[in-house]
Amino acid sequence: MKNLLILLTIVTFITVGSVNAQTYSIIGDAEADERALYTMTKQMSQFMSRFNYEEDQYGKKIHPDSSDYRNKDKRKTALPLLFDMENQRTNGSLRDFFIEDLTKDNSNYFEFLGGEWYSEVSATFKWKGKSVDISMIFAIEKENLGSKWVLTNVFFSEFNKLFPKGDIAEQQKHFLHPMSHELDFMNIYKIFKTPECIEYYASESYSTDYLSIFFYEIKQGNLVFEKINGEKFHVFQIDNWYFEVSWFNRSGYNTGWLISNLIYLKDEEKKELIKYYQPNISE
Repeated sequence: MKNLLILLTIVTFITVGSVNAQTYSIIGDAEADERALYTMTKQMSQFMSRFNYEEDQYGKKIHPDSSDYRNKDKRKTALPLLFDMENQRTNGSLRDFFIEDLTKDNSNYFEFLGGEWYSEVSATFKWKGKSVDISMIFAIEKENLGSKWVLTNVFFSEFNKLFPKGDIAEQQKHFLHPMSHELDFMNIYKIFKTPECIEYYASESYSTDYLSIFFYEIKQGNLVFEKINGEKFHVFQIDNWYFEVSWFNRSGYNTGWLISNLIYLKDEEKKELIKYYQPNISE
């Protein structure tokens, strides 16, 4: 009987200990999951707040009257968490140089209405009976007392095929003689004889307006929207820098909206690149 009591006591102790260990493990996992949820940059507006250090890395808003608001030293500590740490380009010396340059004064902040940032939305459309991928570029535009997203450009490989960039020698073959008007433009047939080269007869200032072609194809019913596939952002606001923000859905603390590409880019070099996203932007 004594031995039996001892055995029951040992079994009870082991069972209770196992239950307690399992309970602590569950609590630990829950705390880790909760921390991961708070550290995840869940929205682009949250990315901006953390980028400017108007919110800390745990999701706590910082009051504008607080000494911590946009604090340079604390911003330096928090900024690395907004980079994709699994990408060598955004987790090394270039990132460190960017952060140092960004925080040397109080002017480089990411502003919603600051212009020079774009959303790229990839989507699937039905075109001529097949599914195709098209990227749509959007920009924020002020309107009255508010703002709105507007389409500024599209990228579709089939549109690009319509307007291939021939070499200079080929382009120079296609022109109308300056005295054509004296012949009542009888030679105008040349323009329409080679429709694949018709844009070569336009002014040097002409550039293909893919957005207008996109609108036309939609209106004609040739392009039919099917679904959104993804989204990313292109940011040119910061002096002498360009960066891209993408969505990362993965476990751990380095997740959500993060900087996925970073390029040192002089402001004068940005102008041509921005036209890629907004061709009709005013100087």
